[in-house]
Amino acid sequence: MTRRTSGIVLHPTSLPGPYGIGEIGPAARDFVDDLAEMGQHLWQVLPLGPTSYGDSPYQSLSTFAGNHLLISFDDLKDAGLLEEDDLKDFPQFPADHVAFGPVIEARNRVLNRVADAFAERASAGLQEAHASFCKANADWLDDYALFVALKEHHRGRPWTEWKPELRDREETALAAARDQFAARMDAVRVLQFLFNHQWRELMAYCGENKVTVMGDIPIFVAHDSADTWARPDLFYLDEKGHCTVIAGVPPDYFSETGQRWGNPLYRWDKMTADDFAWWRRRLGRTVELVDLVRIDHFRGFEAYWEIPAHEETAIKGKWVPGPNEALFEAFRKDFETLPIVAEDLGVITPPVEALRDQFELPGMKVLQFILCIYREELEEKDLPEKFPANTVCYTGTHDNDTTAGWFAKLDEDTRMNVLDHVITDGSEIHWDFIQTAWRSTSDTALTPLQDLLGLGSEARMNLPGNPKGNWHWRFSRDQISIKTKEALRQLTVETGRHGGPPMNKQGEPIPFHDPSMVPTEEESDNAL
Repeated sequence: MTRRTSGIVLHPTSLPGPYGIGEIGPAARDFVDDLAEMGQHLWQVLPLGPTSYGDSPYQSLSTFAGNHLLISFDDLKDAGLLEEDDLKDFPQFPADHVAFGPVIEARNRVLNRVADAFAERASAGLQEAHASFCKANADWLDDYALFVALKEHHRGRPWTEWKPELRDREETALAAARDQFAARMDAVRVLQFLFNHQWRELMAYCGENKVTVMGDIPIFVAHDSADTWARPDLFYLDEKGHCTVIAGVPPDYFSETGQRWGNPLYRWDKMTADDFAWWRRRLGRTVELVDLVRIDHFRGFEAYWEIPAHEETAIKGKWVPGPNEALFEAFRKDFETLPIVAEDLGVITPPVEALRDQFELPGMKVLQFILCIYREELEEKDLPEKFPANTVCYTGTHDNDTTAGWFAKLDEDTRMNVLDHVITDGSEIHWDFIQTAWRSTSDTALTPLQDLLGLGSEARMNLPGNPKGNWHWRFSRDQISIKTKEALRQLTVETGRHGGPPMNKQGEPIPFHDPSMVPTEEESDNAL
């Protein structure tokens, strides 16, 4: 990225609204308006896939599917797909957080009614668009629809606990299941189409407002997912589908025993044999939805931490070589300029840096990790005024505490060291960090919305290693005051980040999405 720009990190689940969870309709468009008013040209979201146990967007039921829980009820009503009577029993939910269990149950009831009535209520244009979507995405959509139907039939149990013939994907059993659950599969396809259609319209609105959207791909997929069930040959699994080795990271800043993620590890030998077809489709599908992609745990492509599945912690793992440049050379066959930001945090070695730099991928700088270190102990490239241009500077990430919450917990010596970096009294430490990020020499500066609002630990999005209580936070629009908007706009102008969306190496502006991507009235006479 070659133009100085800036923006906000906010997952759609955190958007305001009356239906229990953030949606990709009016509230999302309002947030884009807020970004434009603040002079921001970048919106970073977390992975957009359907979530499962733990509600983490990094443990999705499918890396290709969208989270249907984000579908906008208001836009469905405008399209004639949802009637007020469908919402007569919808409960009231708290506005400041997502109560995932009851919210999922209530929204699924409504959305399933919408899906079942789609053929009756949808316009001819919308039905045609639905048919085109199903045909274009059949390579992943059909397996995902069947996976969801079978998982529901087995009362949510993981696919390794299904009947052996379904677990092992015996063709006769799959054919019978497709017949038995045809109606449910159709409903799943409808909801995927509706998510995709609404998301495309949101992306077009972002394009009209010169806002680029950065998505996120977790390097690994969930074990209990359509991805692993549909392609077990691509992962290290035993004859019953259980992982033999799993992913994680060694002991680090977040945990003395490391992080035992539990994700299956890739058979890179199998993926290399077909020129990484699965990964290329994965990246391609993500870029159908967003403009740029942050790949989580980038260092795993150079070498990843392999943990025997029976180990209870990540301590007894080992580094194993990843696909390295071969994967990115394959990506280049599909993209002239790779639309990738490398999450290069953690144990970063010279070979990891070389892989990142070989493909000119922006890396990350996180101020919470840097500004607690004495200036004289930092390398020049780790000083905000000396950051490499091809980096993205964050005040903090979704895995960090909010900056205000983090600062409040520091010991006195570390707190004084931070203040030595920002040269203030720390009374508005969140704003000190935003100013530092915006004034840095990184091409791109980002801050979570929680930091812009100066919120404490109660607004933290995720605590790594903690299986409960994450991903819940939501805001209300009135929290973004006129004073806050004007202050960020002025800072953005002062630091030369107001020129527009980032540009690629060819000097072409990102986003790639624009209003022309939305079907015309002739193509779809009932746009969502």
